[in-house]
This record gives sequence, structure tokens and C-alpha cells, in this order.
Amino acid sequence: MSIVITGGICTGKSTVCNILKDKGFLIIDADKIAHRVLNENIKEIEKNFGKQYIKNDGVDRKELGKLIFSNPLKKKLLETLLHPKIQDIIKSLEEQYKKEKKRYLVDIPLFYETNNYKADKVIVVYAPEDIELKRLIKRDNISKEEAKQRIKSQIDIEKKKILGDFVVDNSKDLKFLKKEIFKTIKFIGE
Repeated sequence: MSIVITGGICTGKSTVCNILKDKGFLIIDADKIAHRVLNENIKEIEKNFGKQYIKNDGVDRKELGKLIFSNPLKKKLLETLLHPKIQDIIKSLEEQYKKEKKRYLVDIPLFYETNNYKADKVIVVYAPEDIELKRLIKRDNISKEEAKQRIKSQIDIEKKKILGDFVVDNSKDLKFLKKEIFKTIKFIGE
């Protein structure tokens, strides 16, 4: 069974995934795969976006991020270049884990935005937008305006909360989150 974990930017997906790893789940991390694929395609990035996005023989993700979060056409171009490659890697890992009968989740932050992946169940990690905003400003050391722009580039977290099959509330403290993880494992059926 294919189970996706998603949410909004800075809702705490990584924290949830790390706790689930401690509980014996493997995590197929679409972001990590995307970073790898991005750096494997430096020439394509340079050709399509410019030399200014290449730094120290790698892609300057921060600068490229500024571009794609402010320009929907450039964002779409990047997705067209990378998503098929990312999907192939995810599918390959899923096949391997299913064959080995291992418990796993697929962490896809932009699951609803890209609509490129089919899942049997979707878990949404939730925190209200005001918490997302505070966490994003602190994490990335960016302005409030830039943080709002990044949040607005995704489907509203309240809509994702409705679309998901199960919601992990990460709007409180770690003790509360651990109780939510217990409920999540029961939902998964493991």
C-alpha cells in the first residue's frame, strides 16, 4: 500500500518523518531525491535558467528558489524537467521496499500541487498558516513577505487538511506531537 505524507511548508513533516523512522518506518524523501536530481542536471538548469543559479559546481537552490517562487512559468519549467526523474526513483524504491516487505511512507511536500503521484492513503501534517509563517521566517532567515510568497505558492494548508485521509496536528509541543504519531501509526495499520 502506498501512503504519502504531505503538508505545507514548515508544518513539521521532517519532524514527523524522523519520529516515524524511530518507529521502524522507512521514508522515501521526495525533497532529498529532488536535490540529488537537481545537482545531477546542472547543465539543464544552467541552460534553462542561467549561470547565476550555479555555484561551486552545484545548483544554488536558495537563488533558484527565489526565482521559481516568484515566477510560475519558471516553476512549471523546473517541474517539467525534474518531476519525471524524481517519480522514477520513488517508484523504484517503492518496488524494492514492497518486495522486501518493509514498512515505508513517501514524503512528498507538494503532493497536491503537482498531482503526479497516486497514493492509497494521504497523511497531512498540519499547522495553521500563522505558525507556518513564523517557522519559515526563523528557519530560512527570510523576510515576512518572502515567507508569505512561498506559503502562497502552495495549496492552502486548510484545504490540504480537508483533502487528506488523516491529519497529524503539529501545532502544539513535541509531547502532543508524539501522541499524534501514535494515532498515525494506528491509522496506517501497523
